[in-house]
Amino acid sequence: MPVKPPVYDPPFNVLRSSHVALGVADLAASRAFYVDCLGLIVTEETKDRLYLRGTEERNHHSIELRQTGDPLCYALGLKVASDKDLDLAKAWFDKRGLPAEFREAPYAKRTLFARDVRGMPLEFYAKMTQAECALQKYGLHKGARISRIDHINCFTDDVQSSYEFYNELGFRLTEYSDAADSGPAQFWAVWMHRKGNVHDMAFTNGLGPRLHHIGVWAPTAVDIINLCDVMSTTGYLKNMERGPGRHGISNAFFLYIRDPDGHRVELFASDYLTCDHDHEPLRWHLRDPQRQTLWGQPAPKSWFEEGTVFEGCAVRPPVLEAQPIVAR
Repeated sequence: MPVKPPVYDPPFNVLRSSHVALGVADLAASRAFYVDCLGLIVTEETKDRLYLRGTEERNHHSIELRQTGDPLCYALGLKVASDKDLDLAKAWFDKRGLPAEFREAPYAKRTLFARDVRGMPLEFYAKMTQAECALQKYGLHKGARISRIDHINCFTDDVQSSYEFYNELGFRLTEYSDAADSGPAQFWAVWMHRKGNVHDMAFTNGLGPRLHHIGVWAPTAVDIINLCDVMSTTGYLKNMERGPGRHGISNAFFLYIRDPDGHRVELFASDYLTCDHDHEPLRWHLRDPQRQTLWGQPAPKSWFEEGTVFEGCAVRPPVLEAQPIVAR
């Protein structure tokens, strides 16, 4: 069966999605976008690195921008509960013949760099250098007043394979898009969580693996609407790709935007609690017009086709051929 029972005792304890590392062509242009427009806080800046966080984040960063000239994604960060979990993770990846090695990572100290079953680059760590929480430093709240990173969404060439991999690691299914008209489900997309809301990781059918977007949490829908006003009057009108709107899946109020290098960011608010052990996943048919947006508006073609390539990871066509509703 495509939908498997949740794993309540995983081989090691992943707490949540934590950070991403992205390559950019012009660090100054990226700084203007992420800091001056979106309102993220600069924790640290060097000539070729920019480390950013939201107002409530105590980790050193949740977004690392590297001036590499290549618009790649270099790593997806997952925080684990302890150093022991890092050793358990190394043993688990070794047992399955998947790449995994310990490296020293700036600010995250002992880090396990690994690749998942589709080849996506992952960084597991237990401790990161801490930064001062700015939640009540309201003078620093700018743009969309972004609180924290919420989730990571990726294109995958095989949704079922990605789902089974993360299900074994204790990620629990909350919602899914089904391409089958009858019989067993055919996963077109899945939303999976560790921290108790709709998702930490999501996987969408398409050329993959590639990063689809990072989701960052805004306190209210009004903050997202305010960002629309800011972007439309500060030279970023063309960077607004989709929204604002409300998803059917997750119930979240959203806005999708593209940074100067094309990396996609979702502003995200108002999903729901999923921590109960008997929380049943919700099924949506792929052709349901309210799946993408509760108000019925379909996503643009770019949303289904464009994404960020992972460093050192070949892109493959999807095994599932199914067509969602696309805006004309």
